[in-house]
Amino acid sequence: MFLLNHIRNFYDRFEHHISSFFLFAGFLFDTLTLKRVDALFENLSILGYLLIIGVFITLTHLKETEAGGERNPGTAHFWYVNILQFAFGGVFSAYLVLYFRSADFFVAWPFILLLVAIFIANEFLKKHYVRLSFQISLFFLSIYWFAIFLVPVVMHRIGTWVFLFSGLVSLLVIALFNKILFNFIKDKFAQSKKLILLLISGIFILVNFLYFTNLIPPIPLSLKDAGIYHSIEKNSNANERNYEVSYEDRDWKEYFILYPDFQATPGSAVYAFSAIFSPKNLNINILHEWQHWDLVEGEWTTERLIKLPVIGGRDGGFRTFSARTNLASGKWRVNVKTEQGQIIGRLRFNIVPAEVEPELKTKIK
Repeated sequence: MFLLNHIRNFYDRFEHHISSFFLFAGFLFDTLTLKRVDALFENLSILGYLLIIGVFITLTHLKETEAGGERNPGTAHFWYVNILQFAFGGVFSAYLVLYFRSADFFVAWPFILLLVAIFIANEFLKKHYVRLSFQISLFFLSIYWFAIFLVPVVMHRIGTWVFLFSGLVSLLVIALFNKILFNFIKDKFAQSKKLILLLISGIFILVNFLYFTNLIPPIPLSLKDAGIYHSIEKNSNANERNYEVSYEDRDWKEYFILYPDFQATPGSAVYAFSAIFSPKNLNINILHEWQHWDLVEGEWTTERLIKLPVIGGRDGGFRTFSARTNLASGKWRVNVKTEQGQIIGRLRFNIVPAEVEPELKTKIK
């Protein structure tokens, strides 16, 4: 009893510090270990989290517990709630890492910030974990976001219909879970049924809104490398073909400029390079959309749309490029996107006319 009181007092005193530590440690672990959305380890770890969540939602509500039991280490309810919160933190941490790597932050920032907010809020919402409707709504969101990148990996396809099928799979899974849960806690489930249906419907509508407004990153694709160069030449070694690129040497401060200067001589070419990771057997076409900022109209105008093939499976991403010559001065951007219009990445630069070619450096891609 003395030990339990000591643990309770320690936990009450340092609860937020403990939560913050595990928040940081879990995110760091996922950052270092989660590499590919099609890797067995990544998918098994997320499936493990989802299984734990389903089991402990059920255990948490199998019997009533005294008020404040979620803060008492001497009760099973305390451990159920803490394990549940830890599992939700783990799965949202994994999503944050995988989704953040899959798009330009300046394009998908509303979705990414939403994910960050959910991830952080998870650490401070412990008292809500005793509420069935709250648990099931977060569980559905976890399942839905997992299906969004797992279904394309399994089907070797991406697109609107694949996304809609992911939503259907998620609804079927949560419906099956709710049916199983109803058999264990009929009375409590019946009391929360309307709110559960309302929350699931709201989440489903929100995720679809984010997708059709191109705010969800195009998982399972990701931009591994990209850049604007003065030249790109193919060479080869014993193992694979490489690309030698030439670029302007810049001061470190210039890397923080959103539209860095690109000195272009008359007739010179500008090369847009991109390395797109796609899972094995998921071969697609991407687009390089060259856009110029029209100072008169005050909007971006598309100058050229170039289709490029991407073959899935390469760890460093499938490398390809497009080129343009005689670009007008001013701000330019190259949107690297799917044929469905989802932005994978964006290259920005500012054309500055020059009479003499600038001093260039080279590197291998």
